[in-house]
Amino acid sequence: MTEQTATEKTTPAPQGEPAHAAVPAPPLASHRRHSFLVLTLGLVAFAAAGAYLYVPGLYVAATNDAYVDAHIVSVVPKVAAYVTNLHVNDNSKIAAGDLLIELDPRDYQVAVDSATADLASAKANVANIETQIKEQQAVIAQNEATVSGDRANLTFLQQQLDRYASLAHEGIGSNERYQQAQSDIGEKQAVVQHDLATLDASNTHVAVLTTQQQQAAAMVSKAEAALAQAKLNLSYTKIYAADDGTVANKNVEEGNFVQPGQVLFSAVPNTLYVTANYKETDLTNVRPGQPANIRVDAFPDLRLKGHVDSIQRGTGAQFALLPPENATGNFVKIVQRVPVKIVFDDPGEALHWVSPGMSVETKITFNPPPDWLVWLR
Repeated sequence: MTEQTATEKTTPAPQGEPAHAAVPAPPLASHRRHSFLVLTLGLVAFAAAGAYLYVPGLYVAATNDAYVDAHIVSVVPKVAAYVTNLHVNDNSKIAAGDLLIELDPRDYQVAVDSATADLASAKANVANIETQIKEQQAVIAQNEATVSGDRANLTFLQQQLDRYASLAHEGIGSNERYQQAQSDIGEKQAVVQHDLATLDASNTHVAVLTTQQQQAAAMVSKAEAALAQAKLNLSYTKIYAADDGTVANKNVEEGNFVQPGQVLFSAVPNTLYVTANYKETDLTNVRPGQPANIRVDAFPDLRLKGHVDSIQRGTGAQFALLPPENATGNFVKIVQRVPVKIVFDDPGEALHWVSPGMSVETKITFNPPPDWLVWLR
């Protein structure tokens, strides 16, 4: 059989027929194994893609416990007064620097005028004391000159006394002149002591005036602070917008008497974000910067994009008014929720429709699919 097969393979083709090499067909078993392998790999690939795309826990963290949020500012007065002018209405658009409310300024203008007068009086008192100090310094100079003259006279009298004493000792002069010279010296010494005491009193009065000057300067500072506070209170009678936004929850009308700390209305800024309360077990792979899809319940067809800005360091229960005390009583483990801040990526005109407090659903993609799976999504 082997020889016959070899003979058949080497037999030349008859004349008139094209010559060609004989190619044997592949074995049937090998073809079946190849097809089974391709089919198996295809099924595994589709199963992996289906598992990845249709089991969300593999690549996304989702929650419907999420709401639109914003840094809402409560507009409150700092002084008590009647509202004279109200420049906003319900749901009014406001811009940074806009005048919102005017309060009655008359009482505070009077306080400014009174503080201005007190400051002028305090400054006049300082000027008066400075003048007294200069005057007293002139008196001191005069007293010093008097003391100097007295000491010169005392020196002259002492010289005369010495001369009279020498003459009296030699028997030339009279004792009467010697005695008169002694009397003059005693009188002049008393005058010197009196003038020295007057000089000391003048110096002491300068020290008193200096202390009064310091007190007057302190009163000037106090009056300046009072004037600054009065002007500040007067400025509080006009309330301006701190940022662009919208008026909400207005609780004031013209003619109302308002108190410091009373909420007149809320200013909702144009910058919004989402606070999503995720289960702690869903945050294993969530990190800041990861993309997020946002769907607003009020607008089901609106799809917004965002990204994770930050994750709060603490669960919602931790900052509750009455936080749970797990160290007492029977313990039941409850999955906690952690607020995640998600900011919008260029929401565009959606800011005109979406408002704080609206319910949303968010999906954070923490493990994006490879490029070859994107078309299946």
